[in-house]
Amino acid sequence: MPRTVIDVDRLKEAAGEAVAALKLMANEDRLLLLCQLSQGEMCVGDLEAQLGIRQPTLSQQLGVLRNEGVLGTRREGKNIFYSVADPSLVKILAVLYRIYCPKE
Repeated sequence: MPRTVIDVDRLKEAAGEAVAALKLMANEDRLLLLCQLSQGEMCVGDLEAQLGIRQPTLSQQLGVLRNEGVLGTRREGKNIFYSVADPSLVKILAVLYRIYCPKE
């Protein structure tokens, strides 16, 4: 089987992006939020009920994800709906789900 030739220069460029994405997901609450939001947009109240993350922590972690530009928001009346805006994160989350949450 032939070996794949790795473009080391491209790897060096991409390493920073990959590390940044992995750092975002290296927090359990942020990972749970991203996993839930990868399934579709949700408002804060629904996220709190689904994940059991208390309001102060939830707001803090949503703020981190929003500041990093990986979440999109949409306002409807008094509710703000969040969604994953970075398609590459959705792909990473799908791989993590297949590895760590296999069907029995």
